[in-house]
Amino acid sequence: MAKIENFKYSVSEAFNECFYIVPDYQREYVWTDKEVEELLEDIDEQMDGDTGREYFIGTVLVSQTGHEERNHYELIDGQQRLTTLFLLLCALRERFHNHQQVQALNPLISSVYVDKEGNTRASLKLEPRYENAAEVVSKIVETNSDPATVRARIRAAGVQNYGSLEKPVNAYDTIYQHLKDNYPDDAELRKYWGYLANEVVFIQISTDLGNALKIFETINERGVSLNPMDLLKNLLFRQVSNQQFAVLRDEWKRITKPLEKANEKPLRFLRYFLMANYEIRIKRGDKTESVLREDQIYDWLTEKQNAARCEYTAKPFEFARKIIHNVDYYLDFARGYGNDGAPSIAMDNVKRLSGGAFSLHQMLLLASAHFPKRLFDYFVEQLESFLFYYIFTETPTKELERNFSIWADELRAIGELSDVESQREKLNHFVADHFQKGMLAKEQALTDALRRYTLDSMQQYRTRYLLSKLTQFVDMAYKGQKTPGPLSEYATLEIEHILPDKPQASLLEAWAHQNLGAPYDKYKIKLGNLTLLEKPINIVASNDFFSQKKQEYTKSQHYLTSSIAGINVVGKNSSINRINTKLKAFDHWTAVSIDERQELLIGLAREVWKTAPLDSD
Repeated sequence: MAKIENFKYSVSEAFNECFYIVPDYQREYVWTDKEVEELLEDIDEQMDGDTGREYFIGTVLVSQTGHEERNHYELIDGQQRLTTLFLLLCALRERFHNHQQVQALNPLISSVYVDKEGNTRASLKLEPRYENAAEVVSKIVETNSDPATVRARIRAAGVQNYGSLEKPVNAYDTIYQHLKDNYPDDAELRKYWGYLANEVVFIQISTDLGNALKIFETINERGVSLNPMDLLKNLLFRQVSNQQFAVLRDEWKRITKPLEKANEKPLRFLRYFLMANYEIRIKRGDKTESVLREDQIYDWLTEKQNAARCEYTAKPFEFARKIIHNVDYYLDFARGYGNDGAPSIAMDNVKRLSGGAFSLHQMLLLASAHFPKRLFDYFVEQLESFLFYYIFTETPTKELERNFSIWADELRAIGELSDVESQREKLNHFVADHFQKGMLAKEQALTDALRRYTLDSMQQYRTRYLLSKLTQFVDMAYKGQKTPGPLSEYATLEIEHILPDKPQASLLEAWAHQNLGAPYDKYKIKLGNLTLLEKPINIVASNDFFSQKKQEYTKSQHYLTSSIAGINVVGKNSSINRINTKLKAFDHWTAVSIDERQELLIGLAREVWKTAPLDSD
């Protein structure tokens, strides 16, 4: 085992003797004003109590770089604290201006050294190497001025991605203001500098990279705990040689950057990835759980049998690339694309139903991502119906999460079958056993939920989804079409209140007289009172009585809306006449009419959201 050394350093000793490099595989500087202020206030408090008492700020973990340069270390843990202290030294140097303290501060911020070949080199005492952070920190050091001037210089230099690298500059701003507010007098500032330089101390543990990364697992940063994504990253880097770090770093960015760009939560993705791709069985007392919580991820990954399943020890790059492929699928599914990377009507429907509030189905989609396209599209269509039942009955997600984790195992097994016909048969059984049975068990609950449904029941995008699917179904039946098109053509339609949302006084009076005991405000938002209408017609229909509005409804191109005013009869057994049996025209618009139409829409919903087996080619 490699030798592990530890040294007790004061701030001045550390930055005098050591050069710290934040390697590019580490996460970036993440401290906010809150964490920076906490460290500064802790130093203030300790100094106020006793200027001769040391303040211990924890442990810093480093690894020697293996380069020729003496005392150059890679920061494995502690970069948030040391970066903050480095920025504090920069702010102190600016505050002291031309005072003699600057002479002591300069070599703690940057220094020259001689390598083994006799070359003189200059180096910052702390150098972050991720993204363009080195350029940002260098500008802070070079500018040696107030925060506003520093920001201006960085922008003028055109530092790429500066927007995502503002945290070091924000921290410098916070530190600068703290010193200005709390130590305006030179004597007080000198006292502060003396305490910081000599009495603020930490333990520096130095060992080789492998040991350093192992120790890293057990250490948390002040105020920003290591999450499973950080630990997984560390776990993978432990499996490769130093020479492979750059390659693995680039692979890791292909995991995190797309998720960040899409504003997707990396931890949520990681949970779904693991539950979709591996069997999850966690012992908890006498029970076995199939759901992996965020705080269980790292423990699960490091268990011997799970490490063997994932194969990240023997094949770290293959494991990373498997995650990358799943990220690609995950983001495609989230934006309504299929498993072929192309726009998908079925997946777009699921997106419109789930919105940003529901994502559990990603677990099943990732588990089935390798299905042949025909089987995958069929699966998504059935999944949409199943999710409709569970979302509109507001079923607790815990029930779904347990089932989805187990069902993912079955879907993976189907995907691993070599024969497409066997896959089709197994998938049909899966849909019948899980989706169809689950929907049947929820049938009465769905009916009850839709009977109570109003515009306030759910987010408006779900009400629009509901009305769009019903309107599309009736349009297809009217035209004799079998294959649905995208719902996007219904997205521009207005949600029309047949009973006006903002009624005239005379209409309110008439309603109260004709519908005793039926509150207007309750009935105007009921599902039965809502329909989709083209915007120009909606403007004309306005807030009139039903007798006037119905004349405008006949002009709608969508039969679910126009049929409210009148039914079209064509031939004897036409597609139009067949859909007519499920619709009704109204002469008057009363509370009874709205209730009748609500029941009519519930009947249509049973036709729209249902499962069916997939036929062979």
